[in-house]
Parts: sequence; structure tokens; C-alpha cells
Amino acid sequence: MAYDPNEALKLKNQLCFPLYAAARRVTGVYTPYLKPLGLTYTQYIVFLVLWEEDHLPVSEIGERLLLDSGTLTPLLKKMEKEGFVTRVRSKIDERSVIVSLTEQGKALKTQVANIPLQASQCVRLAPEEAKTLYALLYKLLGDEA
Repeated sequence: MAYDPNEALKLKNQLCFPLYAAARRVTGVYTPYLKPLGLTYTQYIVFLVLWEEDHLPVSEIGERLLLDSGTLTPLLKKMEKEGFVTRVRSKIDERSVIVSLTEQGKALKTQVANIPLQASQCVRLAPEEAKTLYALLYKLLGDEA
């Protein structure tokens, strides 16, 4: 079949649109669980990284979350102001800022422990479909799932 620009430019034929809309919908599922804690989805995923491995440079957090420092820095400053993290210049490399959880940030982990289960119940995919989607999305990102 020959390439037809008119067909190609229809919204229904864009892979980017359902990815964008699904991402917005799925992250929106988290809002009712995070809002009472005063957290945004982006703060939540920063916590996920730090609960996995504390004391990370901003650049490493950015790599793991696919976010640039221009997005992360204001977010981390706010998290620091709220008492969840500290940001300290590395003694080894002054250009690097190390982010660490405070006791308050560590304690938050127990408050959000059920959020993944609650959020997954709002996603209408069978477990096998979710697993396949997960693998495909990481393939699209160029990572191994």
C-alpha cells in the first residue's frame, strides 16, 4: 500500500496519540491516592527511585526517570522545602548534587505502600495484557523490561 499523507495525518493513525492519552489517564489514576498526601505523580516516581536506592545524584535520578535537571531541580527543591529530601553538593564533585531521603521521606513509604495495588485495579487490563504492554513500552523506550 502506498503512503498516503492524508491518511497518515489522521489522529486515529497516530501511535503517539494513544500513548499520550493512555499515559495521562494512567497517571491520573494516581491523583486521588497522592493528593491527600500532598504529592504529585512526578514526586511519587522520584520517591520510588530513592526508596530503591537512596543518596543519588540528580543526574542519576534524571536518567532513571527520563527527566532533565531543568524539570527535576525545582521539584527536588520543593521536596526539600517540604522536608522529604536533602540536597547536598558532592564532596567528590562539586558540580554534582546528591539527593537523600529524610526520615519523613523514608516514613512516607509505608503511607503509599498500597497505591500500586489500588492504581492497578483501575487499569482495565488482564494481568497478561499488562505484562505484554509493559514489555512493549520498555522496548519502545529502548530498554529491556
